[in-house]
Amino acid sequence: MHSRPREWVGGACTPTQTSRNSSRMSTPKLLLVSPAFHGYWKAIHASLEVHGYAVRTHIYDAPGTLGERIINKLAHELPERYRPESLAQQATTKAIEAFNDYRPDIVLVIKGDMLGAAWWETLRASGVRYATWLYDELRRMHYSEEDLHNLGALASYSPLDAEHLRSIGFDVVDMPNAYDSHCPVVPTREDSISFVGARYPNREEILKYLVDAGLPVRAYGRAWSRHPWDIARTKMFTDSGVPAERDIDRSVAYGVMASSPATLNIHSNQDGFTMRTFEAPGVGALQIIDRPDVDRYYEPGKEVLVYESLDELVEISQRIFQDPKWAAQIREAGHRRTLAEHTFDQRVKILEQLWV
Repeated sequence: MHSRPREWVGGACTPTQTSRNSSRMSTPKLLLVSPAFHGYWKAIHASLEVHGYAVRTHIYDAPGTLGERIINKLAHELPERYRPESLAQQATTKAIEAFNDYRPDIVLVIKGDMLGAAWWETLRASGVRYATWLYDELRRMHYSEEDLHNLGALASYSPLDAEHLRSIGFDVVDMPNAYDSHCPVVPTREDSISFVGARYPNREEILKYLVDAGLPVRAYGRAWSRHPWDIARTKMFTDSGVPAERDIDRSVAYGVMASSPATLNIHSNQDGFTMRTFEAPGVGALQIIDRPDVDRYYEPGKEVLVYESLDELVEISQRIFQDPKWAAQIREAGHRRTLAEHTFDQRVKILEQLWV
């Protein structure tokens, strides 16, 4: 899956056990068809179960044999338009097989632009209720406008895409990201302002600016790491000048953010909000974010901290260390708001609009 909003650079966490009312004869069978998605499918799967669905998940970009895994990894290093057609054919065939095996009442597809026309025709011909969550900006997917008519009911993580689609006649539900409350948090200790995510030029500039201002900062991820193996596989030969650690899985990342004085959420060329937007306050972290329009989900200055310039970011960061009581109040308010409104358990109520 190629999707800018992906932020975690380590492995996926394992969700805690969730309740399921499997004894009800009327329990609808739901097939979740998802990319590997850094393990986020597990959160969606668990939250659907909480709401009474009998869920089976099919990962459409997870190859089986060692040879398939090697080919898949190499192909995913390429832009989507250059990937071998056979991968899409294999993914389509396996998705259809999963559908025929499970015989669901409802199908929820996440992104899905690796799946071919035969998959969508199978859903249409079956008469099953189905929907697609467009988890990416349309400009980064290879759907044509004609293709979009085949995807069933639509939800989008991108407010701009949702507005555009409505303007050309589609009914679209706004479906933002969320906090995975089913993922355990591994206790850890981090005394620096943390950043967990990919190394892009704008992020490197921002973190280096904080370091040069004398603030303690630490980045996590293979592209930041100076471990010889990470340098070899990322080809990031130049040191960013930012203290860094290697990849960490999502459970550990949750612990790092929760224990940090603050954690940074830096966007890059996207209008939807990253998972980090909800994960950071969800685990009890103090989030510093670069987008004032976060006010659609949180109250800036009371539940999250927003910066609009590098100097403002330095001032905010300095105050966090100087006024820990103030920082703790914001941290706690963001945590309460997230648990009340922004978990995947709550987001399932949005998704249900697509098939109820």
